[in-house]
Amino acid sequence: MSAAPPPRNRRPPPWEVVLLVSHRLDPKTLAVASCVCRSWLASMSSDSLWKPACASLFPSLSFLQSTEPALPYRRIYALSLAAARCRARAPAKPRLSLDDLVFVVDVRSEDLRITTVSKPGDEVAPDPNGLFRFDLGANEECSSAMEIMDHIRITWIVALRGWKAVFTMMECDGKASFIPGAEEWLSQELPSLGCCSSATASGLVADLKLGFSSNGVTGERIKVESVSVGILSVTSWRYASMDDGLRYLQNFLA
Repeated sequence: MSAAPPPRNRRPPPWEVVLLVSHRLDPKTLAVASCVCRSWLASMSSDSLWKPACASLFPSLSFLQSTEPALPYRRIYALSLAAARCRARAPAKPRLSLDDLVFVVDVRSEDLRITTVSKPGDEVAPDPNGLFRFDLGANEECSSAMEIMDHIRITWIVALRGWKAVFTMMECDGKASFIPGAEEWLSQELPSLGCCSSATASGLVADLKLGFSSNGVTGERIKVESVSVGILSVTSWRYASMDDGLRYLQNFLA
């Protein structure tokens, strides 16, 4: 009786090859391979393949399936990748420019107007460091009847040229020392983008400074020597860049 022929090497079926190979593929290759056919799409979309990639590259979002079990890890990976690219993308240049704006600051004590400063953006000297802060100047005399510490009402408005739109940056009460050399700082948190209620904070603060000086006649009159304005970040307490300030304003003005 002749010996049986040696068994030939069994060729695994295609789906088995796919499963064996898929665990060695990186996420980009997995995504490309899933476009070959429906069977490959089903094989390459397995949570067992995409869960390790999510846990390794985007651990902060890997928990999403626990809140939505029907959400596959392949989709979680795609969402995480898109979010990462969005964060890394440089923001677009603002459509507004400083020349498009008009700054208006009004300072009052009860019914008495202390000063009103209106300055077009093209007459404002840009900050040398590219920050959103400006000295609007001023040269308004105040009444000699002002107290050393008196209540004031501050309104700061930014308008679009031609008065096509206005946005109130600051509207608040405070106290001022009406003595030569004194400086008063006021600030108010700005609303979030797309919301006109200050209850939803933006992380930005409207900042305003008043400076006082005398007119050289002791005991008679003093004047507002300077009005400075800017936008500060709450987290760093540094002034926002010019582009960031303009991007913020264009959501309300443009």
